[in-house]
Amino acid sequence: MKAIRIGIVTVSDRASRGEYEDKGGPAIREYLSNVLTSPFEHIDRVIPDERPVIEETLRELCTREKCCLVITTGGTGPALRDVTPEATEAVCEKMMPGFGELMRKVSLEKVPTAILSRQTAGICGQALIVNLPGQPRAIQECLDAVFPAIPYCIDLLEGPFLTTDETRIKAFRPRK
Repeated sequence: MKAIRIGIVTVSDRASRGEYEDKGGPAIREYLSNVLTSPFEHIDRVIPDERPVIEETLRELCTREKCCLVITTGGTGPALRDVTPEATEAVCEKMMPGFGELMRKVSLEKVPTAILSRQTAGICGQALIVNLPGQPRAIQECLDAVFPAIPYCIDLLEGPFLTTDETRIKAFRPRK
């Protein structure tokens, strides 16, 4: 069985310059390792908060690297340099606003500043791109909320069949 390809993108000026340890990318990798039972390989990128760089990285992972899922961390707040959602929208043919809505709902149960978050998701070719916040705890909370829908979304994009550890996350697929 061929390994499923998943892109993990940390958007951070400081981490991309080596001034700050990337904690978001490793948190996503750990999450996927604990949830997915399908064999997968991760293609990691740590890039600055530069919209053209983010857009090019997302396109590369979705097209040349053939990732079925690309998960970003960072750049979703209101700060001037936070442009990950705009870059995601620029490369996607379809936006999937329900992902961001659910992630904000879950995060608002924990912190009132979650209303400042602008996470989103969209479809680029045959790949799903999901924008997450930068904090490892928030990454897990947000992925716990939306991951049950991700395997079926990838099915609908005619991508690989993702399986999960059902004791951890049960992927929802409608009965046929």
